[in-house]
Amino acid sequence: MATVLGAYGWALLVEHEAGLRVDSVVQAVVIASALARVQRLFDRTDRLVACVVLPCAAAAGTELSTLIQEHPLAGDAAFVVGVAGAIWVRRFGARATRAGTLVVLPLIAVLVVPAGMVPADGHEGTAWAAVTALAAVVWGTVVTWTAQRAGLVKRPPSARVTTALRSPRRRPGVSTRMALQMAAALTAAFAIGRNLWPDHWAWVVLTAFLVCSGARSRGDVLVKGAWRTLGAAAGTVVATAVSGEFGPRSDTAVVVIFVVLAVATWLRELSYAYWAACVTAVLSLLYDWFGQSPGDLLHTRLAGIAVGAVLGVAASWLVLPIRTEAVVRARTAAVLTGLGELMEADWRNGPAVRTAQARFTYRVEQLATATAPMRILAAVPVPRALSAQRHPDHFTLRSVTALRRCADPVDDLTDAAGRAPDALTADLAVTRRRAQIAAHALTVRRAIGRRPAPPPAPEAPPQDHLAAPGPTSPPDRSVPTALAALDAIDTQLAVLSALFGPPPVLTSETPAAAGG
Repeated sequence: MATVLGAYGWALLVEHEAGLRVDSVVQAVVIASALARVQRLFDRTDRLVACVVLPCAAAAGTELSTLIQEHPLAGDAAFVVGVAGAIWVRRFGARATRAGTLVVLPLIAVLVVPAGMVPADGHEGTAWAAVTALAAVVWGTVVTWTAQRAGLVKRPPSARVTTALRSPRRRPGVSTRMALQMAAALTAAFAIGRNLWPDHWAWVVLTAFLVCSGARSRGDVLVKGAWRTLGAAAGTVVATAVSGEFGPRSDTAVVVIFVVLAVATWLRELSYAYWAACVTAVLSLLYDWFGQSPGDLLHTRLAGIAVGAVLGVAASWLVLPIRTEAVVRARTAAVLTGLGELMEADWRNGPAVRTAQARFTYRVEQLATATAPMRILAAVPVPRALSAQRHPDHFTLRSVTALRRCADPVDDLTDAAGRAPDALTADLAVTRRRAQIAAHALTVRRAIGRRPAPPPAPEAPPQDHLAAPGPTSPPDRSVPTALAALDAIDTQLAVLSALFGPPPVLTSETPAAAGG
């Protein structure tokens, strides 16, 4: 909230001194509220990129707001292209993904100000919007750096840890699919919203965006869509019940808005429903501040939310859908790749070992996020007739459990390698066990991808640097610790082998696959 309050104070100062409209303040608050969370993942390069991208996007958002009011059809098309393009650039990696997120923030701010409440007055505020966005980035950087130094916020993982594996097999790619899904949802939302509710179409568009954004799979968008829709409806009802107490241009309403924003920031990590409820309540209070009667619009807002949710879910399910099973398989394979990298790392290179451990842990967390919708859907009671038809994806839940159980042994193994790297490297039993687990992880990964397993590699003869320590060397307790950790990891790999089955058998008719 420190970032939001700082941006709000700066925007008020600029509005007063430059004679701008109130929508400039709203845009600054919307940008800062989302930027405060996004910036936690930024490194130095990301912050430099933000100093360029966000001011340009804020200026474009100001121009887009004018275009939507003066030329609705062209403005709607530009909005759809801008949001879809910001999603499509994710195909270029994590840094491009974060830059695309920055582009979207000012575009969403366009939907927050009620249509027609603030007249379009040319291009006076464009440059000031860029300056305000730059001030928000700088102030947010100071706040985030201070919080990280004080231990209030965790430092983000390095780019070497978060770099995603490329999957050349799926065409079109995931980011392209998500961009097309968002384009379809927003296009339909604009068309239906403007025809059914010409003065309140933004509720349909905003809900379609919230439901469709960040949808990793069909199961993910279904669960998030349900949570966000229920939360948004609840927030609208509650805010409508209390917003009439404040009246237009009420200072008390502004205070309540910031309190609700603070609560939304706190509750976002618990459930999307709480976050959606708070954000929608803020919008209802803001519209009341602009003078729109909350009681008369309750049914319109609820209907717009429902229509937007249906459009978002339908686009994700019908336009090049991303199957939940495919996402789980891909992320499970990524975790196993990280495990193999740890087994094959030079344990005398401490930074490389710690990076491999952090990469494994990060990918396990990503897998848990991908399977979260499946855990929720599995807990929903289903009639017996439908339950018999539902495909039992047992591996989606059990695979993440097995890999999570590898976390402690991986930590123990990394600690042992940090204490006695030379002893573990020289121990033949540890070296042999590492090679076996790396091969086991590769076999499971091949089974996940339904690709033949590679032929077993001949056992390498002992090397000079792998020779056992002489009889005068004292025993090192790190060796038994490492062997116990390796055995525990291999046990969980056996669980995964049972879940996914053996890989296809390589025959003379099966083309050899390259790499796992």
